[in-house]
Amino acid sequence: MKIFRPSLIIVFIICGLFSFSQESTGKVNSTTGKDSTIQAGYVVFENDTLFQIKTGLGPFTVDDRAKSIEERLDDISGDFEFSADSITIFEHGNLSLIQYKKSIIMSISDEDASLEGTTRKYLADNYKEIIQATLKEKIEDLSLKGWLINIGLTLLTLVGLIAIFYAINKFFKWINKKLNEYQKKLKRKRKSLYRYIVPKGPDNFFIFLSNIVRYIIYLLILLFYLPLLFSFLPWTRGIVQEFYMLVSDPVMYIVNGFIDFLPDLFFIIIIYFVAKYIVRVITVIAEEYENDNISLKGFHKDWAKPTLNLLKIIIYAFALIFIFPHIPGSNSPAFQGVSIFFGVLLSLGSTSAISNVIAGVVITYMRPFQIGDRVRVGETIGDVIEKSLLVTKIRTLKNEDVTIPNATIINTHLWNFSKNAKDMGLILYTSVTIGYDVPWDTVNKLLLRAARSTTLIQKDPKPFVLQKSLDDYYVNYEINAYTKQPKKMALIYSELHKNILESFNKAGIEILSPQYNAVRDGNPSTIPGQNTVDNRNPVEKVIDKVTGKDNVTKTESKPKSKPGAKPGAKPKA
Repeated sequence: MKIFRPSLIIVFIICGLFSFSQESTGKVNSTTGKDSTIQAGYVVFENDTLFQIKTGLGPFTVDDRAKSIEERLDDISGDFEFSADSITIFEHGNLSLIQYKKSIIMSISDEDASLEGTTRKYLADNYKEIIQATLKEKIEDLSLKGWLINIGLTLLTLVGLIAIFYAINKFFKWINKKLNEYQKKLKRKRKSLYRYIVPKGPDNFFIFLSNIVRYIIYLLILLFYLPLLFSFLPWTRGIVQEFYMLVSDPVMYIVNGFIDFLPDLFFIIIIYFVAKYIVRVITVIAEEYENDNISLKGFHKDWAKPTLNLLKIIIYAFALIFIFPHIPGSNSPAFQGVSIFFGVLLSLGSTSAISNVIAGVVITYMRPFQIGDRVRVGETIGDVIEKSLLVTKIRTLKNEDVTIPNATIINTHLWNFSKNAKDMGLILYTSVTIGYDVPWDTVNKLLLRAARSTTLIQKDPKPFVLQKSLDDYYVNYEINAYTKQPKKMALIYSELHKNILESFNKAGIEILSPQYNAVRDGNPSTIPGQNTVDNRNPVEKVIDKVTGKDNVTKTESKPKSKPGAKPGAKPKA
């Protein structure tokens, strides 16, 4: 090869002289007078100068062209499937392109040929032969010995990497052992702040941090060591560079995007702090209003907190509207599509939640009940212990906590037993059914006596009795009494019913219900102490009634009445 290269140069010089001697043909013109003033760039490959570049091409100077050709030749030299026939010349306009497979090595213009004193085709063929010979020699020089040396250096470097990882692993095992002992020592100290600062968990927190540091060191070693590991074998030289390019492109994209995002970020920060400041001001105002330091006519004290929550939602919603256009990618179709999707999903899935929120707002400003009121919602009776925009919690008489959606409260009847109890008093009422044979004034007196003897019943206003209905077999009487203790209404009702029973039993009057018919065919009285057991079977009862023996038995078994006692009711059968 060393003999072949000078011969090519000699041929090149002879051809140049031959073309110069044929000046009359008009193919080329002499440029001898220009060569002395041209600054050339040298194409050097493996410390060997291949040829000169004497003119620039477009925006590229002679040095740029020479450096670019050197880089492309270096890339091709690592192709172990190199074939000299793959180097071809391709004509493109006023340029001759020398390419390897689909990669362009260099471009030759008419000006390059003019400065060399030859034709563009001849110069391109000459450069092609030089490149073919140089690359072939380079690849052939990689003998078996060179391959073995490079493979050995690669394996040695790999062993070194494994040794480094092994040493780091041993070092951190020793560190973790010391950290474990140190943490146990801290836990034994009662006044140590470690238990309050470090999050709780079964693992050693210091060892967790140590492992993070170890993995970071592993990553840094790989990033700086891999180029050395893959630099010995030609086909692996570009792997790390390509990997770095794959990593660097998204990283640079993120960094550049963050730099471009900085003005919008400052705008977002300003909006956030302005919204936060406004929320802080209205929070202070709401607290002052709840503490009675501020008063506003027509604005109730219990409206302060829910109004504050509503204003917070409105302020943060407007802040989000102003921030949204400044979020990176907010104008992209993908971002808008995702926003629409989540908006539709939220609207479809939160219909009941929104209805409960609206109902909660209505309940807040209608004020049908307050915290601590005794209420009835549907079949639930209890005290209100919590109310929010979504639900209301009620504690029943059996200490059961019932959560009722606000929309349910709006759509059903609600009884508030506490709202008027302090001023007007709550009217407790219950009904009894008495036969027509008992005078109504007697029943009224007995009911009023039972009400007056019941504790927690108000003396003023006085209890009163209503005759609610005249039914087929009895009269329906209703006793009404006032109380200012609605939370003890269950006990009051219990005592009132007990007193009614005692009053009517002492008076010898039966209390009949719609499910009870008193037929005086031998059945016992409902008054305690007047019950007589009749052991006769139904057939005997019928026979005694037909023969008249039943009347005799009733007369004999009838107890003597006390003077002044009222007779029992005998409704129609």
